[in-house]
Amino acid sequence: MPSFLSRLLAAGLLTVSAAALHAQETTAQDPAPAATTEAPAADSAAATDLSMGQAPADGVGSTYTKEGFEDWQQRCVKTADGNDPCQLYQLLKDAQGTSVAEINMFSLPEGGQAAAGATIIVPLETLLTAGMRFAIDTAEPKVYPFTFCSQIGCVARIGFTADELAAFKKGAKGTLTIVPAVSPKDTVALDVSLKGFTAGYDAVKASNDALPKQ
Repeated sequence: MPSFLSRLLAAGLLTVSAAALHAQETTAQDPAPAATTEAPAADSAAATDLSMGQAPADGVGSTYTKEGFEDWQQRCVKTADGNDPCQLYQLLKDAQGTSVAEINMFSLPEGGQAAAGATIIVPLETLLTAGMRFAIDTAEPKVYPFTFCSQIGCVARIGFTADELAAFKKGAKGTLTIVPAVSPKDTVALDVSLKGFTAGYDAVKASNDALPKQ
C-alpha cells in the first residue's frame, strides 16, 4: 500500500511545500547578499557635516600658572600679543580638606581708594544676604556683599586699602567667613594662608605694571 506521503505527492498536494523547502535549502546554502552601500554612503555624507572643533589660536584666553609662591600661585591669561595680565591665586579648603572657595588678588593703579582688589568665588549654596566677612589675623572683620552668581558659584569683587594691603604682607593668615543657605545659624570659616603672599603680590604687580597702558 502506498504510503501517506506517496499519495500526497501523487496528488500534487506537496508541490508547493517541496518548492518552499527547496527555496529554504537554497537560501541556507547560498551566501548572504552583499550589503548595500546606501547606508554607509549616507553616513559618509553626514560625517562631512560634523564639526571637529578648533583649539584657540596658541591657547589665547587660557589660564596658566606662571610661578608658585608657597601657598599662592601667579596665574596669567594668555593673550595674542603676549602681554598677559596676571593675578595671585589661592584655593581655599575647609577643615576636612574639601575645596570650598578661591581668591584671586590683583594690583591696582596707585592713587585710588583701593590699592588692591580681589575676586572671591564661593559655593552657590551660600546665604547671599549674610554677605562675606574677611579679616587679617585678629583685626575686626569687614562685611562685603556678593556681586553676582553664575554656574561656577557666587562672586564678590572687593577692594583693599593701602593699610589693608600692608596687613596682608605682614600678617600670618586671613579668615574668610561665609554662611550656608541651608543652615543660616552656622558659619564656615576658611583660612587664607599668607605664606608667600608678599613675593607673589610683588611679582604680579611688577608683571602687570610692565603691560602696555590702555
